[in-house]
Amino acid sequence: MAFEPSPPSSPDPGIGAKPGAERSEVRVQRQALVPYLPERMFGLVADCTRYPLWFDWCAGARVLERDGDRVRAELSVRVAGISVSFSTENIESAPSQIDLTLLQGPFRQLTGRWRFEPVGEFGTRVGLDLVFEVNSGLLAGALTLGFRRLADRMVDDFCKAARMEFGRG
Repeated sequence: MAFEPSPPSSPDPGIGAKPGAERSEVRVQRQALVPYLPERMFGLVADCTRYPLWFDWCAGARVLERDGDRVRAELSVRVAGISVSFSTENIESAPSQIDLTLLQGPFRQLTGRWRFEPVGEFGTRVGLDLVFEVNSGLLAGALTLGFRRLADRMVDDFCKAARMEFGRG
């Protein structure tokens, strides 16, 4: 099974703007087919403490709290030359999905869902649906554009991390 990325999201962070709003929410939907089982891909995405080892955009990651299928985690990322930290609550429904919701950070909103759907005997369709809106401020435009670009490449980055961890499949 070949790696098949989806096209990037719309380059215009103003799409879907609320009437009269300077900035708006950005929606990113990406997916790819990978030659690994859903359990493996789920585990890879759920293991946020290893993100700094795999991704140049991740400066730090830590689990703040774990309670059953709920994980509160903090990420420090670099986007558009700006370092930001944010925390999310992630609800893990192994091995099919991870839902994330913003707890704290430079966003008005940040919600997302990772999906891991079996394809054939050994493959998975990995999908990421992400919606975010950056708080207004001096760096809002740069941060919106930078985070959209980061979100756009996350599925591809996780597919590359899977190849590093699991081999060619």
